[in-house]
Amino acid sequence: MKIYTAFDTEATQAFEPEAKVGLLATVNPAGLPHITLITALQAKSPEQMMWGQFTEGRSKAHVRSNPKTGFLILTMDRRLWRGKAVWTHVVNEGADYAMFNSKPMFRYNAYFGIHTVHYMDLVETYGRENLPLGAIVASSLMTTLAKPFLRTHAREHILKPWAQALFGGMATLKFLAYVGPDGFPVIIPLLQCQAADSRRLVFAPPAYRSELSAIPDGIPAAVFGLSMQMEDCLVRGTYHARKGLLGLGSVDIEWVYNSMPPAPGQIYPALDLKPVEKF
Repeated sequence: MKIYTAFDTEATQAFEPEAKVGLLATVNPAGLPHITLITALQAKSPEQMMWGQFTEGRSKAHVRSNPKTGFLILTMDRRLWRGKAVWTHVVNEGADYAMFNSKPMFRYNAYFGIHTVHYMDLVETYGRENLPLGAIVASSLMTTLAKPFLRTHAREHILKPWAQALFGGMATLKFLAYVGPDGFPVIIPLLQCQAADSRRLVFAPPAYRSELSAIPDGIPAAVFGLSMQMEDCLVRGTYHARKGLLGLGSVDIEWVYNSMPPAPGQIYPALDLKPVEKF
């Protein structure tokens, strides 16, 4: 994989539309990976990225305490870019602020607009990638056939039925992130991933085999699921490589997070309800 320190013209132009998948992987204070959908992620210049904030999810706090990030951009015509960047600063006014708020998604939104623009310096990227569709289809079929043998059979459910169906759907986009040896989070497309049950995600290895095999067994990993209706859910758990029939990998779920507006927050483990004391 070639490494570049600047985006080419194709990349900077491909990042501009709002109709794309833009993912930002961050590292929380405990050193665990987190993934956020940020469709406003785009290039400011060949060496700099920017994105607009309109909700108060955890990734916005993560970058302030640990500026190392990983990113992924997938366009509607299935072109893919990935890389690493370092968060630097924010602004709350100016030309970029006005540009984000003039886009149709925010200009005509009656509830919220962009209130902060974040900037990141590009560390490295790998040029345009194409999704390996043949390997993804083969991996998805293998996963479907093998996942019944990898159920946990635990009585206590973690994923709610809606979230289990989201991760179980073959049409759902899924992406895995883990923290690499250099401290930067790494994002890997994991479209073949499916829910074996409410406590375990599984995936066959042909698609992105070399990248998945490089992940150390037993480390924390996050998996982000996104439907075609832009519904999403984030889980985190322990990564296990080459488990069971056909050498399937898995993530045993330990934490579930709703990242959708207007109220992103932790779903599992369940948090105690607290009375509202300030209005």
